[in-house]
Amino acid sequence: MVDNLQPGHPVRPPDPRGPRIREIPLRMVLPNLVTVLAICAGLTGIRLAFEGRIELAVAMVLLAAFLDGLDGRVARALKATSRFGAEMDSLADIVNFGVAPGLVLYAYLLDGAGDPGWIAALLFAIACGLRLARFNVMSHDPERDNWRSGFFTGVPAPAGAMLVLLPAYLGFLGFQQGPGFAWFSTIFTVLVAFLLVSRIPIWSGKNMGRIRSDLMLPLMLVIVLYVLLLINYPWHTMTVTALGYLAFIPLSWIAYRRRERAEEADLPEQEPASD
Repeated sequence: MVDNLQPGHPVRPPDPRGPRIREIPLRMVLPNLVTVLAICAGLTGIRLAFEGRIELAVAMVLLAAFLDGLDGRVARALKATSRFGAEMDSLADIVNFGVAPGLVLYAYLLDGAGDPGWIAALLFAIACGLRLARFNVMSHDPERDNWRSGFFTGVPAPAGAMLVLLPAYLGFLGFQQGPGFAWFSTIFTVLVAFLLVSRIPIWSGKNMGRIRSDLMLPLMLVIVLYVLLLINYPWHTMTVTALGYLAFIPLSWIAYRRRERAEEADLPEQEPASD
């Protein structure tokens, strides 16, 4: 057998089309498969919305958002992160967090407001794209302080998708649907779009650290209770979740400003004395 490393033997250049399928481990494919399923769920939600099956359409959009947030965790758990997966996930986010919720809400409620309703749906989708682009840029910023990295800048895209569907949750609970409710939904959609591109700091929980052992069992019980409520009372639970997140936004801003003022107060003490 001829050694490929011998002098004078031509070295085969890498294929510009990328590695062959058989050279990719299965664990690298699984996170991308979850991303594809998320896109399918989001697009199916759009189809169901225009067919009039609104509750199932909203459920599919929420499923798409859940799967879209799961693929990254699956990739890290399997140690299967890749540049291809990251780019694919970024492209899927705009569909699952921006286009699908906006179109589903338009088919259900915003259409009743006429052209302003369509403008609101477009603004939300565009704001979601801008929010995701800003997140990708800021995630590569090495100059961010440790404590500031624990806050999002503006409402994150998954939370925005959950928030913008609040009028749909209320409609499923029996709120009367008419021109007034359609206009309320339009204004609320524009508000959520501005929250996405705003600079309001939102606590992310990234710097929580480890959970105390005595709090582990109560936390697990709370999570199980929430899942059970979501299964048995989905729209009541989603309504409370959305309203709770809206109330959480000013609390995050207050916590950020308090931490910032504390840092500014400690700054002169840390500076060396000048002659």
